[in-house]
Amino acid sequence: MSDPVPAALGSSEGFLTLEWKGDARHGHLSLIDQTLLPTEKTSIECRTVETVWEAIKVLRVRGAPAIGVAAAYGCVIGACSGHSTDPQATLLQLKQAGDHLRTSRPTAVNLFWAIDRMERTGELVRGQSVAAIQDRLLAEAHAIALEDRQMCRAIGRYGATVIQPGDGILTHCNAGGLATADYGTALACIFSAHEQGIPLHVFADETRPLLQGARLTAWELQQRNIPATLICDNMAAQVMREGRIQRVIVGADRIAANGDAANKIGTYGVAVLAHAHNIPFYVAAPSSTFDLSIPDGSHIPIEQRDPREITHGFGKATAPEGINVYNPAFDVTPSSLITAIITEHGLIQPVNAEAVRAVLQVR
Repeated sequence: MSDPVPAALGSSEGFLTLEWKGDARHGHLSLIDQTLLPTEKTSIECRTVETVWEAIKVLRVRGAPAIGVAAAYGCVIGACSGHSTDPQATLLQLKQAGDHLRTSRPTAVNLFWAIDRMERTGELVRGQSVAAIQDRLLAEAHAIALEDRQMCRAIGRYGATVIQPGDGILTHCNAGGLATADYGTALACIFSAHEQGIPLHVFADETRPLLQGARLTAWELQQRNIPATLICDNMAAQVMREGRIQRVIVGADRIAANGDAANKIGTYGVAVLAHAHNIPFYVAAPSSTFDLSIPDGSHIPIEQRDPREITHGFGKATAPEGINVYNPAFDVTPSSLITAIITEHGLIQPVNAEAVRAVLQVR
């Protein structure tokens, strides 16, 4: 299914990043293929676990919250595959689906959080009929998607409070509606402020090597008619020195117990630049992105991606054949460089283990 990108959607309600169509046994997951944006808006229909795995792996769906929601629906697809009448076989299919989906991307903790939640749900209905198990799993996946939407809206409300009239705001990568089930995380703060009539201007890093800032963030900002300027990643320092940036707001894929935050490669460099220019640096993320089982960012696994993303960006050779390539997808910004983490429960400030636990209400 393909259609031209509309001139103006007006809000993230104008498109759904991903949605479930139908019931548990006959339904499927539909999601926007983000590899084709901004020139083409195409939805792909995921009817097998392998299709969901591939969509996550190659970034047809990306952004930690959206990956989590997609994985939850992928678990439903796994549990409903085949025509077994044995409840034990259905739960085994759920486990196999979860195990496979976990191998798609290692850094975004929402993926593992959602799969673990789906498997726990399966255990709660162990002993019930196949249909009852499948229906309960779909209801849980729907709940994960709905909770993500609600968390993103709350993040937007809290995040808007740190934005002042006339601010220039730098973003890195994409943390908008395309990265979540609805409204975004970092961009939710900007969307909310814009809706309140607060004048602002966004500077979007292009985000090498896959240009999520240029292809996705710039596209989302245009849909909402938010004033925005696209810059190359290596222009950020100059734009800061010119006084065009008053604050930086980014998303996250995994946050350690002490507040160290993994986000798209290049984020750490932006944080260092912000610190050098005395510019507040904010991370916006839901509670599901925190991994309190690890003490700090040194324990966050960093995904290594295909060297051809650098040597053959978008299909065109841009480097000599045979050159060695290092292509980490993420880096970790230490909590000492983060002014505050914006969550659905409020701001974590200062950013340290005690404040993280207090705001997330973890004992």
